[in-house]
Amino acid sequence: MVQIIAGEKGKGKTKILLDKANTDIKTARGTIVYLDKDNQHIYELNNKIRLINVREYCIDGADEFVGFICGILSQDNDIEKIYLDSFLKVAKLDAAEADKFVEKIDYVSQKFNVDIIVSFSQKSDELSEFIKSKLVVAL
Repeated sequence: MVQIIAGEKGKGKTKILLDKANTDIKTARGTIVYLDKDNQHIYELNNKIRLINVREYCIDGADEFVGFICGILSQDNDIEKIYLDSFLKVAKLDAAEADKFVEKIDYVSQKFNVDIIVSFSQKSDELSEFIKSKLVVAL
């Protein structure tokens, strides 16, 4: 299942993601992965959560990013949740491409039984109806 946290820059989306990841690791039976654009939050995450700096992997668009996520999942069958902060920046997408990408990661999420929690730096009223259907927090 894909869950989306949306709001303008500076509204607290990252804090919500960090808190949720740190809470979820306490009861997780498997692995939790946190994808981000840098290593800035390494000390804010529980040390059992795997932080991946996506910019270190030369990803140039949505298709490569979906492949990257599939590669992570292929290496660890125990992944329960993937947190993705700064989604549009990390995936190098503009808002118009977001629906297609979310459809793809929703498929991957269901196929491999992993929850993917994504933050969008966009007002919730600017999101498509499809994206809004995945919205769990609007800031």
